[in-house]
Amino acid sequence: MATERLHRRSVYIIGPQSTGKTTITNRIEASYDSAATIGSESMSRPHIVRETARRVIKQHGFTRDELRSSPSRALHMQKCILEAQLQAERAATANPATAWYLCDRSGLDTIVYAQLYAGKEAAEGLLASPAWTELEERMKAGIVFLCEAGCSWLVDDGTRLMPLDEREWMRVDATFRELLDARGINYTVVPKITEDLQERVELVKRALTGVVG
Repeated sequence: MATERLHRRSVYIIGPQSTGKTTITNRIEASYDSAATIGSESMSRPHIVRETARRVIKQHGFTRDELRSSPSRALHMQKCILEAQLQAERAATANPATAWYLCDRSGLDTIVYAQLYAGKEAAEGLLASPAWTELEERMKAGIVFLCEAGCSWLVDDGTRLMPLDEREWMRVDATFRELLDARGINYTVVPKITEDLQERVELVKRALTGVVG
């Protein structure tokens, strides 16, 4: 099973809230057809793994305020999201129509928010889970892009937990980097100073050339 997974390349667009992850994912998806090219490379259309957190929050009746007000609910929420992410990536691997998949978020997101809002012990519990063990393997075999905080489009969508201020936003960013480094997961930063969407998309596409598809 591990060998089969590694033949399907995975790509992850991750980072703090409101840093343009879904926008980049949607634009990349729209840029591919069944025989898209990047430079001289022929690339198949990816399977898209949509953000699982929104679906889980709605299905289980979680509220974003619970992340701050109830560590136990915050941890339960992240456990549910982690399992949903695993199932979504397994489904992507099983899709015979494409050789790679693109994730809007990742299993690591759940570890980040568990550590921030339920504590390090809670995060360590998730890190020891079978779900994370498999997802970590996928991330290490894949390509990870971290959209950094501090960009100009912080917008409250009514569903996600929003940072109280820029300091909290940067704390989320720092926790992503801390965990990526601690787990030995390589990543490329999509810088906050690159605000033009097409430039952000091209940065991602250049990194994919010759690697996926």
